[in-house]
Amino acid sequence: MKEIKIKYFADVEPIKFIEGKKSDWVDLRSAEEVSLKAGEFRLIKLGVGMKLPKGYEAHVAPRSGTFKNFGIIQANSMGIIDESYCGDNDQWCMPVIAMRDTVIHKNDRICQFRIMKHQPAIKFTQVEHLGDVDRGGFGSTGKK
Repeated sequence: MKEIKIKYFADVEPIKFIEGKKSDWVDLRSAEEVSLKAGEFRLIKLGVGMKLPKGYEAHVAPRSGTFKNFGIIQANSMGIIDESYCGDNDQWCMPVIAMRDTVIHKNDRICQFRIMKHQPAIKFTQVEHLGDVDRGGFGSTGKK
């Protein structure tokens, strides 16, 4: 089992990982009360910083209900926090754009993360043909 040191920057509910639940993503909460107007950008503080194990990174993405509940989208689609972002002032944030006027309350669950191993070392080799059967191009599997 990997150990992750966590520092709380605000009085937010502690992060919990529950083995055996439906998802292995871990929820993160807003560490502040935020009021946004439609079209406004903001870095929402998540109230935590972590020291990830060597060779690992965190992938941060909105929860499935984040847009429905708060009308925000994550500005960078998905955030990557690498193991070097682990100083005493390296608080995790979620960059958002409000699609409608909204209020996010402190401790609202707005995003989630999971810990992933770094990509292994790879080598690219240029070829004229890939040697497999064409699938039919982008979007070829249809709508249903």
